[in-house]
Amino acid sequence: MNIYLKIFTCFAKIGAFTIGGGYAMIPIIQREVVEKNKWISEENFLDVLAISQSAPGILAVNISI
Repeated sequence: MNIYLKIFTCFAKIGAFTIGGGYAMIPIIQREVVEKNKWISEENFLDVLAISQSAPGILAVNISI
């Protein structure tokens, strides 16, 4: 499967089935990105989370970027 399609389907699934906003998505994003797909490490995820919280905009969009 194309990596871009896999990333898109991962975040589309998270966005479609999560109720509660960006902060409710964080554990699901962590499970998908760190534990299931192993795209980044736990430490890098925490760094990305800190950067995305400091940037203006929607949290879930900032994390996915």
